[in-house]
This record gives sequence, C-alpha cells and structure tokens, in this order.
Amino acid sequence: MPDAVCLDRSLPVAIIGGGPVGLAAAAHLIERGLRPCVFEAGSEPGSAVREWRHVRMFSPWRFNVDAAARRLLEAEMWKAPDADAFPTGADLFAVYLAPLAAALAKAGAGLRYNAKVIGVSRRHHDRLREGQRAASRGRDAAPFVLHLAAPDGTIQVVEARAVIDCSGTWASPNPAGAHGLPAPGETANADRIAYGIPDVLGISRSNHAGATTLVLGGGHSAMNAILDLVTLARQAPGTRIMWAFRRPLADINFGGGEADGLAARGALGAKAKALIESQQVQELAPFLVDRIEREGDRLLVHGDRGGNADTVLTDRIIVATGFRPDLSWLGEVRLTLDPAVQTTPALAPLIDPNLHSCGTVRPHGEAELRHPDEPGFYVAGMKAYGRAPTFLLATGHEQVRSIAAHLSGDTAAARRVELVLPETGVCSTQRPVSVSAITGGNCGPSSAVEPALRPTVSSACCGVIPHETSRRSP
Repeated sequence: MPDAVCLDRSLPVAIIGGGPVGLAAAAHLIERGLRPCVFEAGSEPGSAVREWRHVRMFSPWRFNVDAAARRLLEAEMWKAPDADAFPTGADLFAVYLAPLAAALAKAGAGLRYNAKVIGVSRRHHDRLREGQRAASRGRDAAPFVLHLAAPDGTIQVVEARAVIDCSGTWASPNPAGAHGLPAPGETANADRIAYGIPDVLGISRSNHAGATTLVLGGGHSAMNAILDLVTLARQAPGTRIMWAFRRPLADINFGGGEADGLAARGALGAKAKALIESQQVQELAPFLVDRIEREGDRLLVHGDRGGNADTVLTDRIIVATGFRPDLSWLGEVRLTLDPAVQTTPALAPLIDPNLHSCGTVRPHGEAELRHPDEPGFYVAGMKAYGRAPTFLLATGHEQVRSIAAHLSGDTAAARRVELVLPETGVCSTQRPVSVSAITGGNCGPSSAVEPALRPTVSSACCGVIPHETSRRSP
C-alpha cells in the first residue's frame, strides 16, 4: 500500500456496488493478492442490471468482459460467450455476473448482499478533524469506516484500508424539470412517470398501449425508449409518441452512423433520426419542462418552447435525461470535485460534454480518479463520470485495473494504458479547450498516446449501463 494511506493490512479494500465494475475491481484486487469485500445494496450481484434485463447493449461481449474477471472465470472452466454477440441485461447477469460472483467468493473475496452503504468516514475523524499530523497517526492513516443499513433496520459498521465506490448512478436519474430540479408536480404524479428505459413491450406494456407517451431526452436511453414505443404503436392502435428535446432539432447529435466503430450504436441513432423524419414520432424541439399538472387521468406538461409558453397533454412520461451521482452519503469524505461535472478536477475537462464530444479523450486511471485530500478513496465506474453521459463499460474496467495496481504498490502498472475502444464517428467542439485539458487539440490525435489506444466518447450518451444500450431483446 502506498505511503499516506491506511497501513493496516489486516483490513480489506471495500468495494461499494456489486455490478460489472465493482466485481471487476474485486477480480483485479484478488489477482494482486489484496482482499476485497464487496457491499451490494441488492439481493444479488448486478441488481441494477436486472432492472434493464429487457434491453440489448450496443457493444458486443468483447468490450464487456473484464480481463482479470475473464482469467478468474476461465480457471473455473467458464465458457466465454461469442465475442461478437450483443448481450441483453439478462445475458450480462446470467452469463457473466452471476458466475463471476461465485468465482470471486470461491477465490476468497467477501460479497455481502442487502448491504446498502449509507455513510463513509475515517475512524475517529469527521470531515473537519485533521488529527495528529504524523503520517502514522493522522487522518490519512486512519482506516475508513462504512455504515451499512441492514434489511432489519440495524446499522452495521465495518472498517477498510481503502474504498472504491462503484455504486453507479442507476438509482439517481435526472429529473424532468429543466432547471435540474424536479418540476413542480413531478413527484406528485410519479405514478405516471418512468425513468430510464421502461419495458414498454413487456411488463409496462399496458401503461403505454393505446396511450400517448411523452419521452424526454436526446441520448441513447431516449432512443431506445422511442424505438420500443414505435414498435408498440404498430401493434396497438391509438399509441401516440411525442419526443421532447431541450435543444433545437438542428443541434441534436444522433451519433456517427456508419462511421461509428460500434455498428449497433451508429444504427441506433440513424433509426431514431429516421423516425422523426418520417413523422412516426412528433418532435418537440426545443421544449423545456416547467411544471406538470394532473387533468383527470392525464398529465398537462407546461414548458418553454423556443421562448414561448406551451402545454402538451399526455398519458405517460418517460424521463430519459441521464443520471447523476448520489453524493449524499459521502458528506464526511473529503471529495475534490469539479463544480459542474461532479467528477475529479483532473478528469472533468476530459469528459465535459459542454467542451467536446471528441474521440480523443485519453485513457485514465488512478491518477485522474484520486481525491488528493482523501488518499485511498476512489469513485469508479459510471459514478466516476459525475454528470457526463460519455461512459463505456470497458472504461470502468480500465479504471479499476489501474486503481488495484496502485493499491498494490505497482505504480508502473497503474500508469500504464491498457484500453482500446472503437471510434464513435462523432467529433465536435463546443468551445475551445486547452491542450492541457485534452490530449490533442480540436479532436486531433495526441502525441502522448498512440492513436490505437485512444478511447472514444460520444456526446449523445454512449453511457455504460443502462445508457450503453441499443436494441431490445427478442
């Protein structure tokens, strides 16, 4: 363990979240001789993944299996899926996450389910207290303390030498309101509002068949919802679809099309755009939601449409406006965050969608994810990107590989780049960005990173899961 971090090697490394990135982190730690303990709020590994099991990812299996996890699974005679096949959420759980959790448990990792972490701090140190400044006795050397809410209502306390928060953002979707706050009436009418990608062809079919649905959002989650609703409309007469964007239609990025290295991702945007052009979907662009009111069994959505007040009537609303990190239970941790993106200052300029959507964001790991005032604490996975919607699952694997290497003392491996991602076919710059902020100016290649190793992002929400989705399961 590096200097200035808790040196009590009898304590485990705590991993918060038992999804794909959390389990990958455990696999890397096990491989390096460290003892991980995974705390999952759900009753099984990848509980959030199970909630979008009906959705097919737009990246094939080759980008969705972590290298250390694969080595651990193959030692258990695991049969890898077709590298070029596209898994659904259900496939990801059954074929990969469930067997990985079993292999980790057999290898000595601690996995605790129904263990929701509700607070993290340092032993005998709140956020303010510095303690004695000697490296062996000060705040940095104190173990982390985690409070866990058990199903019976009791609070359990565990200690850890380091913490990797892989809890994701699934449970904290962005609201419908245009100001970043829930629109007045949004909470009161929650029974008619869904977030993310509801299963409109399955369990939620009766809510949308023959009804009018307003979809909010311009990313891949919204595109998936729109495509499913159009399929439903062909089956159920009277089904009507409205699609609201916060920007003018000319400013909407539907992706790189045939230039996208992930064909399914490129096709998703092309299909969604074609639905608008063929008028199978009524577009509202721009439309900013101000408030929501009940009118009988329907909803009146009041908003701003190009500077003018407007109101639309709908039966249901699907809010697919992205997700945000839940930082409420990290109040005693000394986080260092960019004020806009809510990620580390070193990472923020690389992923801020207000700055760019280039495919030249350099690979990043422990160095970019560290919080200088809280050594040994990291946020990895989708939550590491704060509010930026440009995350891919393979990026999370690279993050935890680097973090595990650093925690084991292997600085060279932590700094090494081991990430190859496909191009998005999209590159645009909204305003100038300094060369120090991104490697390569105005979307050009970086001299510091080999072009083949440059990761790619898309401002149109390429997302990890659930953003990284393209097609419905048959």
